[in-house]
Amino acid sequence: MEIPAVKIAVCVKRVPDMDVRFRIAADSLSLDEAGLKFDINDFDAWAVEAALRLREKNAGSEVTVISLGPDVVQETIRKALSMGADRGIQLKADKIPFDGLAIAKALAEELKGGSYDLIFFGKMSPDSSNGVVGPMTAEILGLPCVTAISTLEIANGKGTAKRELEGAQEIVEFPLPAVLTVDEGLNTARYPSLKGIMAAKKKPLETKPALLPEPQVTVRKLELPPERKAGRIIGEGASAVAELVTLLQTEAKVL
Repeated sequence: MEIPAVKIAVCVKRVPDMDVRFRIAADSLSLDEAGLKFDINDFDAWAVEAALRLREKNAGSEVTVISLGPDVVQETIRKALSMGADRGIQLKADKIPFDGLAIAKALAEELKGGSYDLIFFGKMSPDSSNGVVGPMTAEILGLPCVTAISTLEIANGKGTAKRELEGAQEIVEFPLPAVLTVDEGLNTARYPSLKGIMAAKKKPLETKPALLPEPQVTVRKLELPPERKAGRIIGEGASAVAELVTLLQTEAKVL
């Protein structure tokens, strides 16, 4: 079913590949980025895909991708553009603060003048796992917010989304404009095509200073968890049960 043209923003974040062994930088406040690979956050990629599918239902729709951070985030924006987004905006900052409210305020400052019908976020980013930026941005903008959606329908100026709960599902109806955060299962993000990669180089990417307030939450120190002690086999079969229970009580102290 064709829907009226919608103006969509998608806020994305550049995150490290999580399938690696991380090292703490010398300042004890950040990660050592040497050897790390970075890409668009998976949840954000699904958000981009959701926006593109809505745009494809009406050729008059537009998708803008926004990312906050240093110039390296332009690579993340370009990937979203190569997927099919129409234009990108970098909110330039020397680094991304840990404080979700500071990020939300900077994003809201940019979004408030955009007359967007829908603003998408990923449910969370794996590097901080806070999941607060989308809802905080919605609150600042005074817009309805539905988090962690797994299905979405837009029609007649309103939307219907499904949220997966523990042992249940929740169906939420909301008016536009609105803020949505995307969970796993909504879709499968498309891979950029060669044509899309080439086209992305010519799409507009605007850089603006991020209007970040003073962060209220900061990282004092990063530490890796201690190495686990090697396990040991205490025996086999029923004869080992008594000793196992004793060790769980005296050594592990979990009983």
